[in-house]
Amino acid sequence: MFAVYVTVTILASAVIGMAAVANLTGHHHPRRQADKMRIPRWCTLPFGTLLAAGSLGLLAGFAVPVLGTLAAAGLVVYFVVAFGAHMRVRDHHLGMWAVFFSLAVAALAVNLAYH
Repeated sequence: MFAVYVTVTILASAVIGMAAVANLTGHHHPRRQADKMRIPRWCTLPFGTLLAAGSLGLLAGFAVPVLGTLAAAGLVVYFVVAFGAHMRVRDHHLGMWAVFFSLAVAALAVNLAYH
């Protein structure tokens, strides 16, 4: 179980961390998504900060398990809200959202199962 916990946590942290970097560096994809969702572009920085905090929190969970659990739960909530934003504008292209959401749910599940 430990190997699954470590693998899923590191994978989720890496993928979500890359999304955080894209948001924080002003990459064109998060800006285009913000435009599509009718969200102001300046929101990509706070979103990137939330993603970075979640990614780092998952890793911090190795030392302080409650931080990992809270980070994973926070990421699940983040992506549920993102789903709502997609539905609000009737955007049904949810492939990438499903990947991120699944990783966040998997990280939460293995975290809870391991601890």
